[in-house]
Amino acid sequence: MRVFVLLMGLPGVGKLTIAKELSTLVSAKVIDNHWFNNPIFRLLDDDGITPLPNGISEYTGRIRQVVLDAIVAYSPTSASFIFTQALVEGNQGSIRTFEQIAGAAQQSAAPLIPIRLLCDEDELARRVSTPTRREQLKSIDAIASRQRSRKARVFDPQHPFASDLDVTSKSAKASAAAIQQHVIRVIAGDFGPPRTRGFVT
Repeated sequence: MRVFVLLMGLPGVGKLTIAKELSTLVSAKVIDNHWFNNPIFRLLDDDGITPLPNGISEYTGRIRQVVLDAIVAYSPTSASFIFTQALVEGNQGSIRTFEQIAGAAQQSAAPLIPIRLLCDEDELARRVSTPTRREQLKSIDAIASRQRSRKARVFDPQHPFASDLDVTSKSAKASAAAIQQHVIRVIAGDFGPPRTRGFVT
C-alpha cells in the first residue's frame, strides 16, 4: 500500500537523515524540502545565518507545487514518498505547505502520515551547527536555533494518523524503525485515537 509520510521538525532535528533511513524500510522515495528551497537560496548567496527575505516562501511554494503535481500525474500507483518540511505552529506558510502535501496525498489515494520530530534545545543547537549542513544550504546558526526552540512549536496538523517522536537521544536508525512501526499500524488500521498514538519514548 502506498503511503505519503511527512516528517516535520525544526531545522537540525534530523529530518533528512531519518528520511533516508526510513526510505529503505518502507520502500519510499525521499522528497527533501531543500529540493524546493535551494534553487532559490542559491540565487540569494544565502550564508545560513542571515535571515531570508520576506516573501521568499512564495517562490519555494511554487516549486513545491510543481513537484507535487508531477507526483500526482506521473508517479506509479504503488510509489510511496517521504517528505521533509520545517513546519511551525501559527505560520501561514506552514499551513499552506501542509495543505499542498495533503492535497497531493488525497489525489494519489495515499494515506498521509504526519510525524512531528521533537528534540530538546541543547541537542538541536548542537545538531544545527554541524558543518556538513552548510553544504546543503541549511541554517547553521546555533543561537537562532535556541531562540527558535524557545518560541516555536512544530506544526500540529491534528491529523488522525499523526504522531510525535522525541529524537533527542535516538539515532536516525532507531527513529526510522519507530516510524516504520507506526506506518505499519496505520496501514493495518491499528493506530489508536488521536493524542494517544504514542510511540514517543
